[in-house]
Amino acid sequence: MNAVPASATAPAALPRRRLLGPAIVSLVGVTILIGLGVWQLERMAWKQALIATLTERLAAEPVPMPAPATWAGLSREATEFRRVRVTGEFLHDKEALVYAVGSGSRTATGGLGYMVFTPLKLADGRLVLVDRGFVPDADKAPEARAAGQVRGPVELVGLMRWPEQRSVFAPSDDPARNIWFARDTASIAAAKGVDVPVFYLDLEAPPAPGGLPRPLHLQPNLPNNHLQYAITWFSLALALAVIFFVWAFGRRGSDA
Repeated sequence: MNAVPASATAPAALPRRRLLGPAIVSLVGVTILIGLGVWQLERMAWKQALIATLTERLAAEPVPMPAPATWAGLSREATEFRRVRVTGEFLHDKEALVYAVGSGSRTATGGLGYMVFTPLKLADGRLVLVDRGFVPDADKAPEARAAGQVRGPVELVGLMRWPEQRSVFAPSDDPARNIWFARDTASIAAAKGVDVPVFYLDLEAPPAPGGLPRPLHLQPNLPNNHLQYAITWFSLALALAVIFFVWAFGRRGSDA
């Protein structure tokens, strides 16, 4: 029996080996693109749930703020955006300025400025941080907005909020200048030497005398473009697969 010369099988095997590398690269690319599309669908579901929660809780009547004895057991999922009412006295000498970043869920700031975070002293002596609202950069000094530094007990309505995740691009906080770049209750409390719960209150009412700080009211109109993004990623995955198969069949034809 005569052996088949190696040169007879080489032409058929060589084109397949030439396709292996591009096939692997294309498969990895398609997998990544499909994964990005699925991730956007998951983000869409999360955003829809967030909008529904925000809409429901912003429309609810304010209830008394949870008692301090329950603070340790509170969760973000159960309390975020809950409207509450509480009475206390602001400790203006402990206020902190948090750089204001634009958001589609808030009324516009109108320019560069800061959110004023001030501890509110409750009747039992406990403290809770309150985001009193926005002040322009030119009015960040307390003496520039003296009318808004209200004294004595105040009854207010606000939303329960939880600290935001710090962006990797955010600068480091500057306690020496009383400026923070994230709504981080623990960091603010440590710098001010106060003991506060992890949540804070986002003030709705009453407005400050003189108009500053100005509360930036949350609105349930968050952008939700994740379906569009998902379609884009899936389309790119399909396009990459089609391009590879067209190229591969063309290459096999030229090598035949």
